[in-house]
Amino acid sequence: MSVDGLIVVDKPGGMTSHDVVARIRRLARTRRVGHGGTLDPMATGVLVIGVGRATRLLTYVIGAAKSYTATIRLGQSTVTDDAEGEVTAAAGADGVTEDAIHAGLAALTGEIDQVPSAVSAIKIDGQRAYKRVRDGEAVALAPRRVTVSRLDPLALRRCAVDGLAVLDVDVAVDCTSGTYVRALARDLGAGLGVGGHLTALRRTAVGGFTLAEALTLPALEERAPEVVNLPLDAAARRFFPQREATVAEAKVLSHGGPLDPTGITGPYAVFGPDGDVIAIVSERGGRARAEIVLAPA
Repeated sequence: MSVDGLIVVDKPGGMTSHDVVARIRRLARTRRVGHGGTLDPMATGVLVIGVGRATRLLTYVIGAAKSYTATIRLGQSTVTDDAEGEVTAAAGADGVTEDAIHAGLAALTGEIDQVPSAVSAIKIDGQRAYKRVRDGEAVALAPRRVTVSRLDPLALRRCAVDGLAVLDVDVAVDCTSGTYVRALARDLGAGLGVGGHLTALRRTAVGGFTLAEALTLPALEERAPEVVNLPLDAAARRFFPQREATVAEAKVLSHGGPLDPTGITGPYAVFGPDGDVIAIVSERGGRARAEIVLAPA
């Protein structure tokens, strides 16, 4: 069985995030596997997988900032806001200028209220939005406040699709968790009056985890069952501020008890004298209290 820890996977296209989790369960020979933020089947790139006790860190990974490269096709709208859905409207993009694109991207940068794609995993009265759409319902989701800190054009290509003039725009995106890049494509196209959807998406970073350290599934197959490339203690040191505990403090914290505060902005990881992570802690009410205890029972 693999040790507890994280795996940074380079997810291939055509697989769901759950498909990747199922593959890792088989390779790691454990059921205790989860992922830190869904990627659509069409998307590729960084998918952080937790194994064993490290699955408890995934709630923090999910909330981390994300980076992407993407291609937006202007001139066509789809039901899913990406290339996997059928085209619902088309308008030639031959009149769209480079200046207009720069202005449109600038309008979507910063703190914005974004309406998620209707075909998303968001639940409405207990049912996923995408299932309601596929069942023929009209779905209207409430806008969410997100921050897009970078939305830069990288390249523009004009081409024709079935005789229609379209414009493909490659972009680099840095954003907060919960941002839908395909909604950015939809909204850019809507703002330019020609419609738009996403044709390619690659996640390049989740928090401090990047493609540079990501492993492909074939590479993980070769290493099995030792697929974890960031053991639990190393993962906690990478992702959180740190505090060292005394023997007495380690005993208290491992049983869920509070420590005296130190003024560290949390959440932060507390390590015992042996170098093993004990818990993820935050300070409130004048005490340092465990959000999750990671020390073995």
